[in-house]
Amino acid sequence: EVQLVESGGGSVQAGGSLKLACEASGYTLSNCVAWFRQVPGKARTGVGVILHEAGPTYYVDSVKGRFTISLDNAKNTAYLQLDSLKPEDTAMYYCAALPAPVSGGYCLTIWKNVGAFNYWGQGTQVTVSS
Repeated sequence: EVQLVESGGGSVQAGGSLKLACEASGYTLSNCVAWFRQVPGKARTGVGVILHEAGPTYYVDSVKGRFTISLDNAKNTAYLQLDSLKPEDTAMYYCAALPAPVSGGYCLTIWKNVGAFNYWGQGTQVTVSS
């Protein structure tokens, strides 16, 4: 059974940092791993993606320079480092993955598409207070 389990969420003040983890089991997490976030009443939206352990990474403009995605193949875990957090970053954060490796070009085409991903974690809540 494939499972993605997120952890690391919490409550911080604006300007603070958190590091989220997405650990996979029953599956090798090695390619095209994305992070999304969702606030109540709104659609789930992409935050960023990593193509493979050595990168590259891509982010939406609102988090560029503040968020960093990494992937540790040995631990079968993806990470999302959140720095300089703002109240508008408050959301449930999810990791997402595909069942098989894909090309970098394909990953870049689909990574913001919620429907493109087969595997999802349960989410971890990030709350940023002003």
